[in-house]
Amino acid sequence: MPFRLLISLGLLCALLPLHHGAPGPDGSAPDPAHYRERVKAMFYHAYDSYLENAFPFDELRPLTCDRHDTWGSFSLTLIDALDTLLILGNVSEFQRVVEVLQDNVDFDIDVNASVFETNIRVVGGLLSAHLLSKKAGVEVEAGWPCSGPLLRMAEEAARKLLPAFQTPTGMPYGTVNLLHGVNPGETPVTCTAGIGTFIVEFATLSSLTGDPVFEDVARVALMRLWESRSDIGLVGNHIDVLTGKWVAQDAGIGAGVDSYFEYLVKGAILLQDKKLMAMFLEYNKAIRNYTRFDDWYLWVQMYKGTVSMPVFQSLEAYWPGLQSLIGDIDNAMRTFLNYYTVWKQFGGLPEFYNIPQGYTVEKREGYPLRPELIESAMYLYRATGDPTLLELGRDAVESIEKISKVECGFATIKDLRDHKLDNRMESFFLAETVKYLYLLFDPTNFIHNNGSTFDTVITPYGECILGAGGYIFNTEAHPIDPAALHCCQRLKEEQWEVEDLMREFYSLKRNRSKFQKKTMSSGPWEPPTRPGTLLSPENHDQARERKPAKQKVPLLSCPSQPFTSKLALLGQVFLDSS
Repeated sequence: MPFRLLISLGLLCALLPLHHGAPGPDGSAPDPAHYRERVKAMFYHAYDSYLENAFPFDELRPLTCDRHDTWGSFSLTLIDALDTLLILGNVSEFQRVVEVLQDNVDFDIDVNASVFETNIRVVGGLLSAHLLSKKAGVEVEAGWPCSGPLLRMAEEAARKLLPAFQTPTGMPYGTVNLLHGVNPGETPVTCTAGIGTFIVEFATLSSLTGDPVFEDVARVALMRLWESRSDIGLVGNHIDVLTGKWVAQDAGIGAGVDSYFEYLVKGAILLQDKKLMAMFLEYNKAIRNYTRFDDWYLWVQMYKGTVSMPVFQSLEAYWPGLQSLIGDIDNAMRTFLNYYTVWKQFGGLPEFYNIPQGYTVEKREGYPLRPELIESAMYLYRATGDPTLLELGRDAVESIEKISKVECGFATIKDLRDHKLDNRMESFFLAETVKYLYLLFDPTNFIHNNGSTFDTVITPYGECILGAGGYIFNTEAHPIDPAALHCCQRLKEEQWEVEDLMREFYSLKRNRSKFQKKTMSSGPWEPPTRPGTLLSPENHDQARERKPAKQKVPLLSCPSQPFTSKLALLGQVFLDSS
């Protein structure tokens, strides 16, 4: 039953001209089929422009039709866009890009990379594409989904990030050099989201590869944050990962904190982990008690709960979608409608919006085509069917096309007041914004599968069910099939037995004429080699007892650098002007 609107949209705004398919005078909802095609056209305008003008660099510069590397020289837009191709139904291009990435992406490079961004965009994008490969018609290797080239790439990228977690607290540095590890003198100050946004990707990686190190470091980081919360149950914005001392003490749900809360919920669902959900629910109580005012969420001092910034940030717009995942639909819709009023006022969400003044904050007037409000609309529409949510999707398509479309893609909106543009098209535009728009208007997409259909796959560890739905989106909108985490999980002792049996099976298959009861040393299929794994049968007992050697990464003693920010957005420090 459609959700009954609980509050009215109060701000007057100049309506953009509506195309065919928008609601008519009778108030009919936007036509999903019409807007699906519009969104698909948006994607290919941006994607083709990237291929023609920017590949193999990370991102397109749409105003000058050229390119630049931004997060590490990974052909980032191509990785980020890969699973979107399949969601839009382009199987052939998905297959082509898989080959291109294998041939062109190298992580063994002397580059300082963001640990957070590399995880959510690169590791997350490769894991998602790996798990969707069979559905996309890629000829997968024996042992999939427990092995495969994209999985090996994801594992390689993730291993490059592990040195960042070698700190006294277990909380990671924000930056790591992919060739040399953490640089001497690297700042130990990391934002909360940069510490607590690994469990989805790293637990998936551990489940598929059998190496627990990834999930282990992600869980330690989560727990250290949990143990660092204030007496009133809040966490700040930035923390020193060497000392565990809070450096920026603003508490809220937005920039610098957001995906930590998101991953507690999504990690709980993905792993069926009651402890992670209990942690989030405790945070949720404190957030309601100290930061919520009239269905807005403000920033407060983490120890006292006093308001420090009465602003709404565009990154906070994920919150209604997260509320929907825990079944809090009424509160989610009320908050969503507040945020929607801001969109209608400007044709987008400014990075910062002063709630009491009802206007943008100086130097934070831009809209880099972020997905968060569209993401929440997609989740809430699945939960309620409320046509208001389709109207947001319509408004987003109309605004983005009207304001930011240029000859070579879509440009970041530098200032929503006068529609000035900036020469950047972030990779998340194709990974998230377009994807969530398309899924909002495509109710029968395979991503929305309710379990009525599924695929059965034979793995080295038995029969496995995949593609039944319930996909968990990482914070870069890369969907992870939760069923896949159970395809490759076995106790290590069981894994040795399975590997022995598989060898014997293929040995007997090759030698049908004369059965010899012996252990084969090789076969057509070989289980993927893991760190610390010895496959020769005579060494099995030794291997079972051997623990994976810890990486010899020195713990760095970094000088605490002056930090006078009021707030920082995922590593970008904004200095207090006072």
